[in-house]
Amino acid sequence: MDVEARRARREAQRRAVRRRRLAAGVIAASAAAILAVVVLADGSGGSTSHAPRPASSGSARGASRDGATAAATGGSITGPPGTAPVPILMYHVIAAPPAGAPFPGLYVEPQEFAAQMQALKDAGWHAVTLDQVAAYWHRGVALGSGKPIVLSFDNGYQSQYTQALPVLRRLGWVGDENLQLTGLPPSQGGLGREEIRGLLQAGWELDTQGISHADLITLDAEQLHYQVAVARSTLQQRFHVPVNWFCYPSGHYDATVVAAVRNAGFVGSTTVVPGWAHPGDDRYRLHRLRVLGGTPPAQLLALLESVRDDPPAPASYNGT
Repeated sequence: MDVEARRARREAQRRAVRRRRLAAGVIAASAAAILAVVVLADGSGGSTSHAPRPASSGSARGASRDGATAAATGGSITGPPGTAPVPILMYHVIAAPPAGAPFPGLYVEPQEFAAQMQALKDAGWHAVTLDQVAAYWHRGVALGSGKPIVLSFDNGYQSQYTQALPVLRRLGWVGDENLQLTGLPPSQGGLGREEIRGLLQAGWELDTQGISHADLITLDAEQLHYQVAVARSTLQQRFHVPVNWFCYPSGHYDATVVAAVRNAGFVGSTTVVPGWAHPGDDRYRLHRLRVLGGTPPAQLLALLESVRDDPPAPASYNGT
């Protein structure tokens, strides 16, 4: 009888522990749901008084893509999705243009970059990643107080590590590195692997422009797979990060390219078409705003606001 009594007591204790854990889980889930509602209601997490853009025809696959995005960004769809658009800025080289540079506008001098970042901060902006934006749009995950913005850096120039990283670190901000895997070695001003790891350790997101910055709309199926899918798997294996977003080299894309990006498992992709990224737009045609050298901070702020409500990106883009 003593043995049976002890067994009964132990079983009763186990049931009590399970009940307490269940109750704690319910309370935590309820608190999270209430917090999400409060965040969306009071305008934090990047929400604004502007009405969301209606879903475009490119969002017809929304249900399946939403599920893929939720899986890729760390959870199921459990809360009200965020509705605010988020701008994505596009930078290249953070340095003075050398004599004879073929594209001098792609060079933003370090002092100018620092002034632009400070102006954004003073205007209430703060930097987030594309994965964080996706979590906000799909699962209502708050983006913090103030106005969220994504700072993307193309190609993988070393100055993004030596010049941009220190500025963003002082502000407590992060960037989004769109890396091309070949064609820009450290000897020619490209990022080395340890520098890429340094960006990741600082909270930056690693995405890709493909293997060699090829014009994707000119490639056959095998070459396109190599530039898109192989680029993603290579970076995933090399740096052990998701690589959820693709950046079209030179902004060129068409229906075939978009299908290849989607089939490679990317959550979405970014263009060079000016505007803000809206949650109702096709995730494989998100706007970005190119920042050229010689753009004063006040002009950058004005330019940001001027393209907020630009129409969705076209179904294809070849640079014209």
